[in-house]
Amino acid sequence: SLQMDLNTWGPMANGTSVEEFILLGFPGTWHSRVSLAVGFALTYSLTVTGNASVIVLVWMNSNLPTPMYCFLCNLSFLEIWYTTGVVPKAIGVMLGTSQTISFSVCILQLFFLLSLGSTECFLLSIMAYDRYLAICYPLRYSSLMDTVLSARLVLSSWLGGFLAISPLAFLTSRLTFCGPDAINHFLCDIDSCLALSCSDTRPLELATFLVSIFVVVASCVVTLVSYIYIISSILRIQTAHGRKKAFSTCSAHLSVVTVWYGSTMFLYVKPSSQNSLQLNKLVNTFNTVVTPLLNPFIYTLRNKEVKQALGRAFQKK
Repeated sequence: SLQMDLNTWGPMANGTSVEEFILLGFPGTWHSRVSLAVGFALTYSLTVTGNASVIVLVWMNSNLPTPMYCFLCNLSFLEIWYTTGVVPKAIGVMLGTSQTISFSVCILQLFFLLSLGSTECFLLSIMAYDRYLAICYPLRYSSLMDTVLSARLVLSSWLGGFLAISPLAFLTSRLTFCGPDAINHFLCDIDSCLALSCSDTRPLELATFLVSIFVVVASCVVTLVSYIYIISSILRIQTAHGRKKAFSTCSAHLSVVTVWYGSTMFLYVKPSSQNSLQLNKLVNTFNTVVTPLLNPFIYTLRNKEVKQALGRAFQKK
């Protein structure tokens, strides 16, 4: 322990402790990186426009602000900030104009992204519970899921998401870095910090594992149990039209959940971080750039009420 303390203290005493990192982004030629940056920029502008449109659409249509659309607005708001925390910096990294990131900004990005990701997990599980109440208790739904309860659930998902990640951000900020200072990624994540740190990383590794279990697995279980009840309830409906109508109310959410949990499980519930560095980058791109773009389109295309509201908005113009 004393030897480890001396090893850690040595670089700090000599003033060689790493204060900033270099983000390597994606390998390849200048032209391929520019093409990728343009793709990121287009996706980002579509994501912000799409999600902002969903929020505006719900606020403008007084018949839409039911709990389900309150959750959808929060999801869209979250997606705008989630992708904003990644894409502008990633474009700078790809173009070579902004490849360095200070240690404090790195911690801030890591905290921001993981907190929003955790909030999304909680929000999606709440939306699954909401669909469960709507399908299994249709007559009592409005009394079971009222405005006060939906507001409390939304608030608790935001608070829970940020509180769950606070200890991880704190432990990461306590790490010491003696070099190298290159992060083989376009964003700051815990895996990169663990790989580059020259201090004891075991407390952070354990905390990351426990938080991942709490956030990802717990919210996934709530979602899964809700859908088991939903599907068994749908199967008991006598008519084919009734079954189709019941399923259409949760098909959009089911699509979003499948996409989100599939990529999140791959990123945070995996055997080794070193073997699949390039694959990690690819899945991270999907998670932080593609998924936020898909959500508004999935909900718009799969939801009759949203499509009708969209139609009315265009007719006014």
